[in-house]
Amino acid sequence: MEYLDFEKPIEILDKHYKECLEVNEKTGVDVRSACEKIRKEIEKKLKEIHKNLTPWQRVQLSRHPNRPYTLDYIKAIAGDTFFELHGDRNYADDKAMVGGLGKIDGQTFMFIGMQKGRNTKERQYRRFGMPNPEGYRKALRLMKLAERYQIPVVTLIDTPGAFPGIEAEERGQGEAIARNIKEMSQLRTPTIVTIIGEGASGGALGIGVGNKVMMMENTWYSVIAPESCSSILWRSWEFKEKAAEQLKLTANDMKKLKLIDEIIKEPVGGAHRNWNEAFENWKKAVVKAYDELKGLKSDELVRHRVDKFNAMGVWSE
Repeated sequence: MEYLDFEKPIEILDKHYKECLEVNEKTGVDVRSACEKIRKEIEKKLKEIHKNLTPWQRVQLSRHPNRPYTLDYIKAIAGDTFFELHGDRNYADDKAMVGGLGKIDGQTFMFIGMQKGRNTKERQYRRFGMPNPEGYRKALRLMKLAERYQIPVVTLIDTPGAFPGIEAEERGQGEAIARNIKEMSQLRTPTIVTIIGEGASGGALGIGVGNKVMMMENTWYSVIAPESCSSILWRSWEFKEKAAEQLKLTANDMKKLKLIDEIIKEPVGGAHRNWNEAFENWKKAVVKAYDELKGLKSDELVRHRVDKFNAMGVWSE
């Protein structure tokens, strides 16, 4: 387990708890009561730390190296029913964008999301979760396939942005994202969007138009990353914390601004501390959202989605 700067007090307690369990196991001495006391102290300290997290700290949690990624969610919930589909039928198979068919409680879904890597080799292979144009075109192909067979679409967003390389621009990065936004707004099947990590810029919006948009508790959603915003406004990355606060990018901010529908609760300490609980909370939220949408006809789904996004940013004096 890796620890962020503000998690250091937990690191010490975790170490003591692990040592306590080892003593109990290796020596046979009954120290369970002491272990339980440490466990409760860990839980108490986690609640104290996470009670008043700053926007920048939530950004850090969304990037935690031990946090579950898209395929972790899909494989944990859909299990052996998940069948990955590849390629955009035009250029290549983008490893930063994954998708395929799978079931939750007997209901088939089309899962689509960005995938990051755990180590250097995987990160290069997945391009740090930054899709190329062919990634967005693959996502659109899978959405259209789901629409044809009236299969609900679930997207999992976790990206620092679309890949900014020259080759991506040469192949039409902006056009690919814009087309996805247009086509998703008119998709004639229930569409559920979930942000499970980073939700940055047009890279996130490329699979971010849905009837229901939900964020995990310690994630962020913004037109720009705090570091990039700081670099533009103050010519330095040193003001990234201030930028994170000003951008209003947390799940709570997004809910207050009515840009998302729901916040999905995370385990105490963040999704990285208890994957199974995070998976279960995500699954419940997706199933609930689908239950609310499945009774709507195709035209009603499109109208619901268009009205939802048209209402964003509207105010009266």
